Amino acid sequence: MKPTPKPKNAAILAFGAHPDDIEFGCGGLIARETRAGRAAHFVVCSHGEAGTNGTIQQRINEAETAAKILGATLEFLELDGDAHLELRVSHALKFAKIIRRIKPAIVLAPTVEQNQHPDHWRLGQMVRDATRLARYGGLTELRLPRHAIRNLLFYAVSPEAEPVGAQPVLMDVSDKEILIAWIASMEAHASQLKTKSYVEFQLARAKVYGMKAGVDYAQPLFPNEPLIFESLGSLI
Repeated sequence: MKPTPKPKNAAILAFGAHPDDIEFGCGGLIARETRAGRAAHFVVCSHGEAGTNGTIQQRINEAETAAKILGATLEFLELDGDAHLELRVSHALKFAKIIRRIKPAIVLAPTVEQNQHPDHWRLGQMVRDATRLARYGGLTELRLPRHAIRNLLFYAVSPEAEPVGAQPVLMDVSDKEILIAWIASMEAHASQLKTKSYVEFQLARAKVYGMKAGVDYAQPLFPNEPLIFESLGSLI
């Protein structure tokens, strides 16, 4: 299979520690955004080789299929390996360089809550660092023009990863076309569905959030900083 082309820029840049994190954690809202005409690019930081099921090649193929279903481009980044991700300045600088290359308005990353897979919160922390490093003009070793994103938003792969006491921003993913695409992207990770009924699990989470918001299905995002709106008209 030919590698998915890397865009010069994308409105949304999503980081995942493993091949299925983005789809399970925020796939519905990615489908909503790409179908509204906004480009999305995925950066996956391992091949999921520590998983109970699935070979490296299977997981690469699954991730490529899922990204295409969601209308996103995809690249893999070689770091420390699945279940071996370490907090390193060198990693944060690599992420910052990607941010400068892609020039996103919005960056998505796993939450930094520690009661989850350690690769998740470590990645979230380094991506948070990278969004700052990407805008520092003095970091000439990145060899690309500096770039300041508009918003960093965290997604939670599981309920345990949701920040305690934080009020999420809820994205309505009830539209039939969006829901079908999200489910198909999760089902593309067939090797992982042998471990757990992740599709049913994520749909149940989205159903609960939807009930809270008065819609059928919704996915939560947790802003790193307060969101700023130009007027209340944005909320009407």
